[in-house]
Amino acid sequence: MIILVDTNIALDFLTMRQPFYNDAREIISLCAREKVQGFIAFHSLPNIFYILRKSHSDTDRRKMLRKLCLVLRVTGASHKRVCSAIERSDFSDFEDCLQDECAKEVSADYIVTRNTEDFQKAEVKAVTPHDLLEMLGS
Repeated sequence: MIILVDTNIALDFLTMRQPFYNDAREIISLCAREKVQGFIAFHSLPNIFYILRKSHSDTDRRKMLRKLCLVLRVTGASHKRVCSAIERSDFSDFEDCLQDECAKEVSADYIVTRNTEDFQKAEVKAVTPHDLLEMLGS
């Protein structure tokens, strides 16, 4: 199984954000143990770096990104997919549309996110961490 981990799940894991941390940790653990193949979108990394700027030092943020990149493979979207995302007015949030395009780029089975409502128009099915863990019997 191939998954794309949305930015919010990565942040839940990295910051131990409650009450979401345990499910996020289990998703990352499944990727680390290669039970699923995990990806993160290229554009999620600078977003995470920026979001954490007030609470974490530059050194700590780089360490966090290194930690993620040890477990999740980084993917981008091709020029064609980015252009497709620009034309897709069915998404209210362009960043979520790019997540969908990145998920398609790696033939992901699922986008793992807490905000499944934001992905109703996605071509790759969005599931919560809890739902994916239930599917896998974890």
